Amino acid sequence: MKNKLKFLIGVSLRRKVQTKWFYIANICIALVIIGLANIDHIINFFGGDFDQKTKIYVIDNTDVAFDIFKASADASFSLTDDSENNYEIINSDNSKEEIIEMIKTNEEEKNSLALVFDLNEENIVDVELISNNFVDALDMSMINSAANSVKVYLAMEKFDISEEEIVAINSGVTINRTVLDESKDSADENMEIIMSTVFPIFILPFLILVIFLVQMIGAEINDEKTTRGMEIIIANVSPQVHFFSKCIAGNLFILIQGALLILYAVLGFLSRGFFGDVSGISDLAGQLTGMLSSLFTPSFVDSLVYVIPLVLVLMILTFIGYSLVAGILASITTNTEDFQQLQTPIILIVLLGYYLAMMAGAFEGSVIINIFGYIPFISAILSPSLLVMGEFSVIDVIISIALMAVTIFVLIKYGLRIYKVGILNYSSNGLWKKMFKALKEKN
Repeated sequence: MKNKLKFLIGVSLRRKVQTKWFYIANICIALVIIGLANIDHIINFFGGDFDQKTKIYVIDNTDVAFDIFKASADASFSLTDDSENNYEIINSDNSKEEIIEMIKTNEEEKNSLALVFDLNEENIVDVELISNNFVDALDMSMINSAANSVKVYLAMEKFDISEEEIVAINSGVTINRTVLDESKDSADENMEIIMSTVFPIFILPFLILVIFLVQMIGAEINDEKTTRGMEIIIANVSPQVHFFSKCIAGNLFILIQGALLILYAVLGFLSRGFFGDVSGISDLAGQLTGMLSSLFTPSFVDSLVYVIPLVLVLMILTFIGYSLVAGILASITTNTEDFQQLQTPIILIVLLGYYLAMMAGAFEGSVIINIFGYIPFISAILSPSLLVMGEFSVIDVIISIALMAVTIFVLIKYGLRIYKVGILNYSSNGLWKKMFKALKEKN
């Protein structure tokens, strides 16, 4: 029996992996992921230039605006991790009309900007921004910030306000947080807010792989039934061996595909060194490390030691559960079209878990969402999100794992009875009656 099981698993896995479509699809996926990781270099190659500085011509009719504007712009840029300023701020002696003519007619200056500062008795200062095209959000944000600095300085001089007073007025309020629930650390609050928002993005590959797994197992079983190859297979192996071989092969394929996706992401990250400076990889790694250290508190990082294994176990068990359901449903259908209709509820369940994970942050403390966190098939998507938000404890995740394991046991025990009846059934007449009859029979 073990040899037959291994043989069928190997055959099924080879049918999935050793095909030209598998290679073509993975080549395309790898190119897309690596391309997205190097999108800036690709744009540069086809004519884009991220290193080209934006020229900003300043026409200063206030005698102080240029120095303040440039100092403010340089200060705001120094807060970022970039190695050099992307703006070239020029104190122009030309008139506004001459600058406009230069931007309109000179091809090299078509992306340049011009700022005109004029004193105003009412509004302190008037600022006119001149450009050939629309100004992007990043440039506009920097210009607004630096121009406001000019206005603040001129207002200080006009109304004889000290710098200390201006700083006191403009400084933000510091809120000291006190969380009364002793089980929650106030330092974890921002992390929970951010993670409840971004976690559904990280769980998206799991959702895609589940849908892929269900469709793949159903298509393979229906293909064997349609070509009558199922009769030859079942004549040599038991339905139980055939059932388990499909589920095991499907899950192995999903794990392989998931590992390949991780590999493509790593290659995309490392390939940046081949298209640009090798130091860019270390800079990017440093930025990611800094972002993660600011996002994850030490207590959360420590909890990852046992949280990640629990989440992985729950996801693997859920993969197995979905594969069992897909195999059972495929056995009672007579063609691919029928299975596509039956798999709709499965996809809806997956999407329900995904959308609940997205809404969990907005409806924190919702009893109904917490209940769904225990429900098999949905828990793999929702429980980790609730765990990150502090709504679930490790014990709750363990309960979700236990419920998923019980569900798998029930699917194997009773689903196998349906599989034995449905696998060689080519007619839908009285099929459901046969299914219910099979459930009542004992092995």
